[in-house]
Amino acid sequence: MEKIKSLIDQAKQGDQDAFAELVVLYQDKVYGLSYSLTESLIDAQDLAQEVFLQAYLAIKNFRGEADFGTWLHRITVNLWLNNHHKKKIKPVFNLDAPLGTEEGKMMRLLPDSNDGPEEITVQKEFRQQVKEELKNLSPAHQTVLILREVEGYSYTEIANILNCSVGTVRSRLNRARQSLQKKLRDLTNNRGKEASENNKLP
Repeated sequence: MEKIKSLIDQAKQGDQDAFAELVVLYQDKVYGLSYSLTESLIDAQDLAQEVFLQAYLAIKNFRGEADFGTWLHRITVNLWLNNHHKKKIKPVFNLDAPLGTEEGKMMRLLPDSNDGPEEITVQKEFRQQVKEELKNLSPAHQTVLILREVEGYSYTEIANILNCSVGTVRSRLNRARQSLQKKLRDLTNNRGKEASENNKLP
């Protein structure tokens, strides 16, 4: 922590080498969040680069009231939300993306059900529909879900990143989860009705 504080102080004085060290220390975390938000290698790289450019320009205003990584993630979220509104980018959760753990990244595994080709096709279609429903959440709800469910931030950390109260974070998460659950419930019900109709005798 002392090293980071020292690097921040030096960067505030215009030391580009010190800022470059900060970039090395935080680039993986910033890129990780950027990819979770954009789900595009190119867009994530562009967003991460823009984050560090904005951070370099604004570092003199960094007062240390929040963790430096939290400050960078706040910049990341703000830039993504701005780009979302400008370009109408539709970010999604990648259900096939590796899951971050303390031991590193591992693939999300599902039990082998030995389903046949038809069942596998249906499952793929359902997963795609789930992704589409995730896209339809508002940017605010997508953001809070990503920070909580994908990045694993606490309510307090999310509040610091989004610059809002913990109560607001809890409220947004609750509404986001309810909205997603309703969409998935409706999706499941519709699939059940379709299956029932298809199984009726002529």
